[in-house]
Amino acid sequence: NICSYPSSTLEWVVSFVVESQSCLLSKYPAIKDLMRPDPHIKWTVTGLVLSQLLACWLVQGLAWRWLFFWAYAFGGCVNHSLTLAIHDISHNTAFGTGRPAHNRWFAIFANLPVGVPYAASFKKYHVDHHRYLGGDGLDVDIPTRLEGWLFCTPARKLLWLVLQPFFYSLRPLCVNPKAVTRMEVLNTLVQLLVDAAIFALWGIKPVAYLLASSLLGLGLHPISGHFVAEHYMFLKGHETYSYYGPLNWITFNVGYHMEHHDFPSIPGCNLPLVRKIAPEYYDHLPQHHSWVKVLWDFVFEDSLGPYARVKRVCKLAEDRL
Repeated sequence: NICSYPSSTLEWVVSFVVESQSCLLSKYPAIKDLMRPDPHIKWTVTGLVLSQLLACWLVQGLAWRWLFFWAYAFGGCVNHSLTLAIHDISHNTAFGTGRPAHNRWFAIFANLPVGVPYAASFKKYHVDHHRYLGGDGLDVDIPTRLEGWLFCTPARKLLWLVLQPFFYSLRPLCVNPKAVTRMEVLNTLVQLLVDAAIFALWGIKPVAYLLASSLLGLGLHPISGHFVAEHYMFLKGHETYSYYGPLNWITFNVGYHMEHHDFPSIPGCNLPLVRKIAPEYYDHLPQHHSWVKVLWDFVFEDSLGPYARVKRVCKLAEDRL
């Protein structure tokens, strides 16, 4: 059910994107000045991490029902925001391209409240998402055929959204397994040590709060609308969409997704300036106005589902298989 295109199409798309970037930079050289580290992300991320540590201390005496309420209402927003900070940092936006190790370790720091190791693995696979957007067997953002076949009714699609954290984390192991890296091992060790320290200091409830924050915040949650909004084909012929609404304020401007794919090295804080500098390249494109409406339409529109993605058959994927 997923729209498939041959490798020649992918090569054309890559060539078109590169040509478009060159054209934009040639017309608006000021855009190149935006390719610099975000001076605020270090402090924002530190504040979010500390707020979750404070929440861990506060939830010790909470009843379980209130713990899960706050995990959804507050912790879910913070932890989802931190995963999007990790996304931004994976493009070396915290310390610049000249200090990749600093960026990787800072992403591991941002990972701490998430409860499970995520940052190092995300970076390893996210490179392929940009290099081979929609590439079969390479871009693990694409749902599997099993997902497309199974989650095809409103009730099942709703369940798929609830379980999104599991599909997002386990799909790479099935679609494009890669060797474990040293940074992934270090990420895991650091995360387990911090989880153990929180448990030793404050007991099981703070650990449950952090894990629930991640599972609920990355599942059926308003912010999770961006998972669907970014690349699902709401209109035929359009596979990437931007969202310019207020939730960008707490998601490192991940909604500016057309701009991000055009210039991945520009940090989220500067992406609105890309649109401001070159409005004629973005304002006419289809865009989303509400991530909640995106989720609603995804569940109840027959034309939408896990299969509503452009998938390209890449030569590299064929060679690997």
